[in-house]
Amino acid sequence: MNVHYLQHVPFEGLGSIEDWVRRGGHDIGTTRLYRDERLPPVEDIEIFVVMGGPMNIYEEAAYPWLTEEKRFIERAIAAGCRMLGICLRA
Repeated sequence: MNVHYLQHVPFEGLGSIEDWVRRGGHDIGTTRLYRDERLPPVEDIEIFVVMGGPMNIYEEAAYPWLTEEKRFIERAIAAGCRMLGICLRA
């Protein structure tokens, strides 16, 4: 199973979720938005985890990647990805 997560800041990683993913032998991918990394094709994701961060969802001026991230999340929902939102994205 392909698990992908979005990370907003370096100190908000998967924590114990990563242990579960690795124990299950699943593939794991990361997009570090704070590093301007590219988002993967939605079709490649089976489980999608969106981590938290200190920013608010409306702070596009300070965090320009928020706009594309919200569009990406909409596409993932439309594609039927199983999702987990933590903090900021809950």
